[in-house]
Amino acid sequence: MENSRKSNSRVLLEHVGAALLPVVPAGSSILLGLSGGVDSVVLLHLLQQLSPRHSWRLSALHVHHGISPRADAWAAFCADLCARIGVPLHIEHVDITPLRDLGIEAAARKLRHAALARQQADFVALAHHQDDQVETMLLQLLRGAGVRGASAMPLVKKNTSQSSFLRRRESSLINRLDSRRRGNDNLDFPGDKSHPAILLRPLLDTPRSVLLDYAQRHALQWVEDESNADDAYPRNFLRHRILPLLEQRFPAYRDTLSRSARHFAEAATLLDDLAEQDAAVALQGESLDVSQLHTLDAARGKNLLRYFLAAQRAPIPDSTCLEEMLRQLCCARNDAAVNLTFGGWQVRRYQERAYAFPELPGDDAGFCVQWRGEAVLELPELGGVLHFESCVGQGLSSEKLQQATVSVRLRHGAERIRPDNKRPTRTLKNLLQEQGMPPWQRDSLPLLYCGEELVCAPGVATASAWQAQAGEAGLLVSWHRRK
Repeated sequence: MENSRKSNSRVLLEHVGAALLPVVPAGSSILLGLSGGVDSVVLLHLLQQLSPRHSWRLSALHVHHGISPRADAWAAFCADLCARIGVPLHIEHVDITPLRDLGIEAAARKLRHAALARQQADFVALAHHQDDQVETMLLQLLRGAGVRGASAMPLVKKNTSQSSFLRRRESSLINRLDSRRRGNDNLDFPGDKSHPAILLRPLLDTPRSVLLDYAQRHALQWVEDESNADDAYPRNFLRHRILPLLEQRFPAYRDTLSRSARHFAEAATLLDDLAEQDAAVALQGESLDVSQLHTLDAARGKNLLRYFLAAQRAPIPDSTCLEEMLRQLCCARNDAAVNLTFGGWQVRRYQERAYAFPELPGDDAGFCVQWRGEAVLELPELGGVLHFESCVGQGLSSEKLQQATVSVRLRHGAERIRPDNKRPTRTLKNLLQEQGMPPWQRDSLPLLYCGEELVCAPGVATASAWQAQAGEAGLLVSWHRRK
């Protein structure tokens, strides 16, 4: 009997190794999300054995949510456990208060995933198991999710860094995460790395009962989250009330529903392939050619819209909102100002092209930020960054900018600038129209003033009297919107 138990233990170890070896090269760094619960403690034990064999560098992250009165004890448990086995641990404290309207469970998950994404690692390992997968799939179906939502969680997923816009400010993160309340949450996390981590779930096809058996066999210790017993949470309601009944009639439901999730994932991939074909014609840079939507039936049009929104790293709205979006984009008059908002984002139409971007702030006629010579000036209120590049004989004259305070302001109307001293002064409005800049981008375009004189509209015009002459030190000013 003892030999059989040891054999089962080896089977799980070999199973996890077989899942990771084709994906994780020797010398890679793996960061484990360690809650202190039995699932993550078992995965830590497994990875601790596998890492020396394959030259993996293992570390762990514990996110301290501060929700439970036992949160400090859990963090101390994780710290003691990792210290005993020699695994580096980072404990990160987060505050769920700004996200409480999502619900405590969802808020904690969002901040936990964001904390994981901020760490430096080649791979992030999470201890989701087969029971988690089934619960996630059922919850998605109960929310009315499509095939992508019903595919639940992938075994391996590259973190595609949903948005560098998340760097702007914490409130922007909150707004964007809030948009996932409508059931498009498959437990993946947003990131912000130039080389995104790859997300690993090596226990995804392993039942929780196997993990419990492994933990007991190895005399592992773990903590219990008292909230897991509260069936007021939808996941716990399924876990404690519905799934035990289901198991009585369908004992193999874990395997069959996991298989269905894989089928949904395959279908989602095919839909992506179809959308990619349509997008090859319809997408140009950051905009979508609305005329191409007219050539597609409703289902295919919505599929292309989803792809377009994902390409802009926007949240995907629910089906009702998506249908309304398609209707307005295709059916509104050519001169109509189409403007749909969802989850902190906007979709607008201009000159037969659709644009998606984070919701813009309201008009602020008094907006004024002083420039003090920085090479990069963050303007989160406007959703972007001003860059000042030193050069010679181009751009703004560095010397002339010393004459008065240099500030950044917004349009208020009637601005005029003379880009060429051989031509008349132009209205800024006409210059922006000639460039085909959408109206909402004009309103949030930062304008550079020296004293009270408009000297530069980045990417549009530089006042001729302020331009650097040949051989003179200059500054090229450029405006970069964040997505």
